[in-house]
Amino acid sequence: MDYLAYGWAGIIAFCVLMYVVLDGFTLGAGMMMSFLDPKERSIAMSVLLPTWDGNQTWLVLGMASLYGAFPAAFSLLLPILYLPLMFMVLCLLLRGVVFEFRLKSTTGVARWDKVFIVMCILVTLIQGSILANMIEGFDGHGFRINGFTILISGVVLIGYALLGSTRLLLKTTKQLQIKMYRVTGILSLILLPALVAVSIASLFVHPAIAAFWLNKSYWPVLCVFPLLSLFGFFLLFLSVRRRWESVPYWAMVLIFICCYAGFGLDVFPYIVPHQLTILAAAAPRSTLAFIMVGAVIMLPVLLLYTGYAYHIFKGKVDDVIHY
Repeated sequence: MDYLAYGWAGIIAFCVLMYVVLDGFTLGAGMMMSFLDPKERSIAMSVLLPTWDGNQTWLVLGMASLYGAFPAAFSLLLPILYLPLMFMVLCLLLRGVVFEFRLKSTTGVARWDKVFIVMCILVTLIQGSILANMIEGFDGHGFRINGFTILISGVVLIGYALLGSTRLLLKTTKQLQIKMYRVTGILSLILLPALVAVSIASLFVHPAIAAFWLNKSYWPVLCVFPLLSLFGFFLLFLSVRRRWESVPYWAMVLIFICCYAGFGLDVFPYIVPHQLTILAAAAPRSTLAFIMVGAVIMLPVLLLYTGYAYHIFKGKVDDVIHY
């Protein structure tokens, strides 16, 4: 077994997971702005301003690692996903423009808010469609939009919206927080059956997925993930009912981790699902060892930076931030 190749696959998976959790609540909070008045929107933006740019570093590191450690996979995936990825990057760039221009605008704040909300929705839908295509695989097919793609995109939209609402629960007070409790309760009731529907639908998109999940010998291990997800939903429902502030967000993080692990099991041992395995796509061992030196240095630095940034800006945001 080539531990370097699997180690790099683990690093890339970790980077993507960090991006999904951190930028996921940024995108979700942007969607939540649809339900807020102008003052509340400014407070929601103030929750996101200190950390939004650092969150995207994880996506950049993950994609750079894919290019360096698995060049064959990168060269195979890029032509297929080029258009959705470029559109997503443009939307992320425009979202970044909104962060800066909104602060300086005196008359067009409402227009910038609308742009921000639309960009957050578009980025989320694109990421959902890419995820659906990864689950289905690329066995002689290009990028597809079908019923499964729409289903996955909708579930990712709801999931990110819940991450955003629970994050705002954690960081805000008063009327805004009350609104987020209400929205979180409604969305959580939608997400649970939606995830069940996705789990069932996934069994029909590729024979390998059905063969894996329906193999009874794996069930003692596989049952851990749905049970943890159900526990996460139990915490989510209970904490919303009891008006706990921090638990809903961490319950959503647990649910996302379980769903992400399920996706990993759907495609393992492939890095290009059902087409190119991790070992077949890996760069030469000497290359993997050389770039691992950089990863050993940069990953702790990035983790420390992220942790420190969130530590510095911990606590409630009850007024608008300016800089």
